[in-house]
Amino acid sequence: MASNAQQPPESQEQREESVRLDIPIEEEGAHSQGVNRERGHLEAENEATVDRDPDEPSQKKVGAPALSMYPMSPTSSSLMPIASELMGHHPNLPMGYGAMLPPGGRMQPMNFMTQPRVNIAGSNNVVNISCHVQSTGSVPLATSSSLPNPVPPPNPVPSPNPVPSPNLLESDGEEGKMKAFIKELEGTGRALYGKIQPIPYIEEKLYAVGKVFIEVGMKRRDDHDSWKALGSYHDIFPVEEGDPRIQIIEGDPGYGKSTLALQMVYDWCNKVSGSPFSGPDILICLNLRQLKGITSIAQAIKQFSLPFDSKLELLDVEQLISKNNIWVIFDAYDEYPDQHNKDNFVMQMLKGGILRHVNILLTTRSSCIPPGLDAETGRIRLTGFDEAAQERYIRKVVTGDDEAVKKILEQLNINPTLGDLCQAPLFSVMYAHLTHESSMLHKLSSVTEFFGHMITCFLSHAQNKLPGANESPESLQTHADTHAALDKLAFEALTSKMQQLVWDRTFFVGELGEVFYKLYVDVGILVEEKETYIPAPGKLARRKTVVRFYHKLFGEWYAAYHLIECVKSRSYILPENINLYDLKFLFMFACDLDQPAGSQVIKLLGETKDGETSVVLCAPQLKEWSHDILTTVRRILSSGIDIGRYDSRLLQRSTIQLLELASQHKIPISEVSLVHSFSSVDPDSLPLVLHSGLCLPPLSTLQELTIMTEPGRELTVDEWTGILNYTNHCQLLKVLALYCCLLPWMDSFPASLDNVQVWWVTAIDDHEYYSLQSGRWQNDESGEILTRGAYDDLVTKFREENSDFEWQKQRRAERE
Repeated sequence: MASNAQQPPESQEQREESVRLDIPIEEEGAHSQGVNRERGHLEAENEATVDRDPDEPSQKKVGAPALSMYPMSPTSSSLMPIASELMGHHPNLPMGYGAMLPPGGRMQPMNFMTQPRVNIAGSNNVVNISCHVQSTGSVPLATSSSLPNPVPPPNPVPSPNPVPSPNLLESDGEEGKMKAFIKELEGTGRALYGKIQPIPYIEEKLYAVGKVFIEVGMKRRDDHDSWKALGSYHDIFPVEEGDPRIQIIEGDPGYGKSTLALQMVYDWCNKVSGSPFSGPDILICLNLRQLKGITSIAQAIKQFSLPFDSKLELLDVEQLISKNNIWVIFDAYDEYPDQHNKDNFVMQMLKGGILRHVNILLTTRSSCIPPGLDAETGRIRLTGFDEAAQERYIRKVVTGDDEAVKKILEQLNINPTLGDLCQAPLFSVMYAHLTHESSMLHKLSSVTEFFGHMITCFLSHAQNKLPGANESPESLQTHADTHAALDKLAFEALTSKMQQLVWDRTFFVGELGEVFYKLYVDVGILVEEKETYIPAPGKLARRKTVVRFYHKLFGEWYAAYHLIECVKSRSYILPENINLYDLKFLFMFACDLDQPAGSQVIKLLGETKDGETSVVLCAPQLKEWSHDILTTVRRILSSGIDIGRYDSRLLQRSTIQLLELASQHKIPISEVSLVHSFSSVDPDSLPLVLHSGLCLPPLSTLQELTIMTEPGRELTVDEWTGILNYTNHCQLLKVLALYCCLLPWMDSFPASLDNVQVWWVTAIDDHEYYSLQSGRWQNDESGEILTRGAYDDLVTKFREENSDFEWQKQRRAERE
């Protein structure tokens, strides 16, 4: 595609360029026009070195003279207006990453007393000036001949040996460095949290994170490997001596991990009252996606958290983080390019090999937890938006109109599939904004239909807003529909052993073509970022443009199209070491986009190690089950299936749908295990109710039902009766097992249980084990029948042994 794409003519719109000037400083005693050739900074005298962003197309400036080289002196220099003008801040980029010149790209006269000064410190005596220059059309960049002549100071004193001015940070000492460090981190933090864009194509709707942040549900893993609800993100980090200093925040894609990290940065920068994140001396947020090849935390901070013109050296950063109260947020470990390198500095910090005084918070997908963590490492799991959180977001960001809010929420309730999907804040936010504009979303019946509609909305807005789009809508649609090159790039990147989620702009444009690339950047599906890098050891840092998908899920959407083409060749096999659950949406999209290809996808998943969960998610997407699908599902269900309490509603619903379809196809279900997910049951109705609110109906081909409750739970008479009633409607049921709970005393049991083996285990670890024999509980070890008196003793023992578990604590609190 790239080879056939016609490159657009040179645009007259303003275009950003990244420029680096390497200016040698005259050595003490050297001639004013001398050059430091030993370090190789210049090829010839009076010749400037200007390195533009290698990802920007070159543009020859006819008649533009070269920048002249000037010696730097503490009193006067023709370069001072250049340096001072360039050291500003671009309003749409992180602090220090550039400045916008006035129209025409020309410099303006400056007041030397108020403008920032040039940093001329450094062992190589080189001034590094990083800037972003707005050039328009053929207007040349400002050069030495087009600059206003600087006004010399009154009565200048000539100096044959000019000496550079001292570094202000050096004169201020460690306290001055610390103040500068904090100020620069705050500037970068504000740039990070100040540009939240809920819908990527609506550029005018940019928010600071505090304007859109809504707390998601979250739970903390306790000492008993159970998960306890947290009231707020303020409760995440340690508040007492001995609490874990490392916390892992996990969640499925789109559950708000990165947004939560930005809210913490916001709290620190603004010293939000009551937030523990306003307390540390220093808080640093690093996106691990950017840290490929970075070998130390200090290098990462210097390169990505400080402005390009920072006076702080690498050694300064190392010293500052070695002694102060530091909190570090590592965002998106699942996208970390170096995670397979066991000796990377992130793992060294997580395992306590270095910087043990630093508190660490790491976000990642649930399917990508770092290996080998200490048992005391804290674990936080994001559980997404409930209906109350969805309503708070709509009122806070979308609309305050009561009727509009009610209408949006009602449409979610009409379509349970969308309700499950919108448990993920990313989808909930997009749904709320899109539904406010269109009322048709409630008609969508699958994840794929929702995502496809969302992509259509993006492109539709491009149709209406991009210059020239209305004049050639067919051309726009052609570029929107012809995305095979993008599909292949996304698939190969996501399924490789080391996922590549960021590309050089030059490479991407070369693969896709300039027109296609610009369309997808303008639409918001692709996002450009500036990245600092060091080309080689000892070389100066440079900046380049990189590109990524707005969210990893968009990459999975386009990768699904390529997978469809791959599986049409029946000899295709999935790449080795692929994380199937991590890419579950890729496979779900593929199965729903092309039903015949979906059948082959499910067969491949069933033949792949750990592919069972992906089959569970994908099989219900297909309207008809082929022989291959029936075979795959039969094999998976022959070994049983779990429904966990902390599985997403989407996974729980897919599992229930798969079980219902299997029963309809007369496929035997060897076992269903409800792992901490059973909530209640109504004796007058048949389904078992899960904590998520979903219901498991009776399954005609179910052979064994296992219910593992929360440790220490006591079932009521109604709950126990309802479970027994449920089993009566599972015609092939042979075994009913209950774990970790206390059952109520019953004098008799239904006669229908005579053909069912019933097991009751009071705990997982070698405790009382009973089986129902002729309507009586019998101790499986001693063979003794459980009498009422022995049962009362069992109740006392059960409550004592489980007194530390949450269920028993609540029971005692209710009685008190």
